Amino acid sequence: MAIKIDTHNLVPKHVIMPKETLSELLSKLQVDSTEQLPIILRNDPSIKRLKPEKGDIIKISRKSLTAGSYTYYRVVR
Repeated sequence: MAIKIDTHNLVPKHVIMPKETLSELLSKLQVDSTEQLPIILRNDPSIKRLKPEKGDIIKISRKSLTAGSYTYYRVVR
């Protein structure tokens, strides 16, 4: 029996960011390029269903007891 990891309640929500929002995101995060972002691999089980391409930015939204919700970003390698 296969487990769908992307629907598990402990796995945060992963979404591919639109290319149009890239410059706005980089300025918000105060970075010059996507090379300065942490990486996530294309074959990561939590993003396989999204079929990401190299260079895509993944938005990860995680629930937090102290902050309510926390968002962070990864670049696909």
